[in-house]
Amino acid sequence: MLNINPETVLSALDNSTRFRCVLLLLKHGELCVCELTHVIGASQPNISRNLAQLREAGLVTDRREGQWIYYQIPPDLPEWVIRMLQAVALGSEKTEPFQSDHKTLAAMPGRPGANRCA
Repeated sequence: MLNINPETVLSALDNSTRFRCVLLLLKHGELCVCELTHVIGASQPNISRNLAQLREAGLVTDRREGQWIYYQIPPDLPEWVIRMLQAVALGSEKTEPFQSDHKTLAAMPGRPGANRCA
Protein backbone atom coordinates (compact mmCIF):
# COMPACT_ATOMS: atom_id res chain seq x y z
CA MET A 1 0.00 0.00 0.00
CA LEU A 2 1.22 3.48 -0.84
CA ASN A 3 2.07 5.83 2.01
CA ILE A 4 0.35 9.09 1.08
CA ASN A 5 -0.39 11.93 3.46
CA PRO A 6 -3.59 14.01 3.29
CA GLU A 7 -1.75 17.23 2.47
CA THR A 8 -0.18 15.63 -0.62
CA VAL A 9 -3.56 14.35 -1.82
CA LEU A 10 -5.41 17.61 -1.29
CA SER A 11 -2.60 19.67 -2.81
CA ALA A 12 -2.55 17.44 -5.92
CA LEU A 13 -6.31 17.81 -6.33
CA ASP A 14 -6.27 21.60 -5.93
CA ASN A 15 -6.40 22.12 -9.68
CA SER A 16 -9.41 21.72 -11.95
CA THR A 17 -7.59 19.72 -14.62
CA ARG A 18 -6.04 17.28 -12.16
CA PHE A 19 -9.30 16.96 -10.24
CA ARG A 20 -11.28 16.19 -13.40
CA CYS A 21 -8.67 13.66 -14.55
CA VAL A 22 -8.85 11.80 -11.24
CA LEU A 23 -12.65 11.69 -11.25
CA LEU A 24 -12.69 10.43 -14.85
CA LEU A 25 -10.14 7.74 -14.01
CA LEU A 26 -12.06 6.74 -10.91
CA LYS A 27 -15.22 6.18 -12.96
CA HIS A 28 -13.73 4.76 -16.16
CA GLY A 29 -10.78 2.78 -14.81
CA GLU A 30 -8.06 3.43 -17.35
CA LEU A 31 -7.90 6.22 -19.90
CA CYS A 32 -5.44 7.33 -22.56
CA VAL A 33 -3.97 10.83 -22.51
CA CYS A 34 -5.82 11.53 -25.77
CA GLU A 35 -9.16 10.70 -24.10
CA LEU A 36 -8.45 13.08 -21.23
CA THR A 37 -7.31 15.77 -23.67
CA HIS A 38 -10.51 15.37 -25.68
CA VAL A 39 -12.80 15.50 -22.66
CA ILE A 40 -11.14 18.33 -20.76
CA GLY A 41 -10.34 20.38 -23.85
CA ALA A 42 -6.80 21.22 -22.77
CA SER A 43 -3.66 20.71 -24.80
CA GLN A 44 -1.80 17.42 -24.64
CA PRO A 45 1.25 19.02 -22.93
CA ASN A 46 -1.05 20.57 -20.30
CA ILE A 47 -2.80 17.26 -19.59
CA SER A 48 0.50 15.37 -19.51
CA ARG A 49 2.05 17.87 -17.11
CA ASN A 50 -0.94 17.57 -14.77
CA LEU A 51 -0.89 13.76 -14.98
CA ALA A 52 2.82 13.82 -14.11
CA GLN A 53 2.01 15.81 -10.98
CA LEU A 54 -0.69 13.29 -10.05
CA ARG A 55 1.77 10.46 -10.65
CA GLU A 56 4.38 12.14 -8.42
CA ALA A 57 1.72 12.46 -5.69
CA GLY A 58 0.93 8.74 -6.03
CA LEU A 59 -2.64 9.28 -7.23
CA VAL A 60 -2.20 7.76 -10.70
CA THR A 61 -0.01 5.21 -12.42
CA ASP A 62 0.72 4.90 -16.11
CA ARG A 63 1.59 2.28 -18.67
CA ARG A 64 2.61 2.50 -22.30
CA GLU A 65 0.96 0.45 -25.03
CA GLY A 66 2.42 1.26 -28.42
CA GLN A 67 2.15 5.00 -28.91
CA TRP A 68 -0.52 5.42 -26.20
CA ILE A 69 0.04 6.14 -22.54
CA TYR A 70 -2.75 4.97 -20.27
CA TYR A 71 -3.42 6.22 -16.74
CA GLN A 72 -5.34 4.67 -13.88
CA ILE A 73 -5.87 5.00 -10.14
CA PRO A 74 -3.29 2.75 -8.43
CA PRO A 75 -4.79 -0.45 -7.02
CA ASP A 76 -2.74 -0.03 -3.84
CA LEU A 77 -4.00 3.48 -3.09
CA PRO A 78 -4.88 3.72 0.61
CA GLU A 79 -8.52 2.98 1.38
CA TRP A 80 -9.07 6.41 2.96
CA VAL A 81 -8.06 8.08 -0.32
CA ILE A 82 -10.37 5.84 -2.37
CA ARG A 83 -13.29 6.53 0.00
CA MET A 84 -12.64 10.27 -0.16
CA LEU A 85 -12.48 10.25 -3.98
CA GLN A 86 -15.64 8.14 -4.22
CA ALA A 87 -17.51 10.54 -1.93
CA VAL A 88 -16.39 13.54 -3.98
CA ALA A 89 -17.30 11.75 -7.24
CA LEU A 90 -20.76 10.94 -5.90
CA GLY A 91 -21.30 14.51 -4.75
CA SER A 92 -20.21 15.99 -8.07
CA GLU A 93 -21.65 13.54 -10.62
CA LYS A 94 -24.69 15.70 -11.41
CA THR A 95 -22.76 18.99 -11.55
CA GLU A 96 -20.73 20.62 -14.29
CA PRO A 97 -18.23 20.06 -15.73
CA PHE A 98 -18.23 16.51 -14.36
CA GLN A 99 -21.57 15.46 -15.83
CA SER A 100 -20.56 16.67 -19.30
CA ASP A 101 -17.12 15.05 -19.00
CA HIS A 102 -18.62 11.56 -18.95
CA LYS A 103 -20.96 12.34 -21.87
CA THR A 104 -18.11 13.81 -23.91
CA LEU A 105 -15.97 10.74 -23.28
CA ALA A 106 -18.78 8.39 -24.27
CA ALA A 107 -19.27 10.27 -27.56
CA MET A 108 -15.56 10.53 -28.42
CA PRO A 109 -14.78 9.19 -31.90
CA GLY A 110 -11.68 7.08 -32.46
CA ARG A 111 -11.05 6.12 -28.85
CA PRO A 112 -8.09 3.83 -28.17
CA GLY A 113 -8.79 0.28 -29.21
CA ALA A 114 -9.93 1.65 -32.55
CA ASN A 115 -7.32 2.25 -35.24
CA ARG A 116 -6.18 5.57 -33.78
CA CYS A 117 -6.84 8.12 -31.12
CA ALA A 118 -8.57 11.44 -31.88
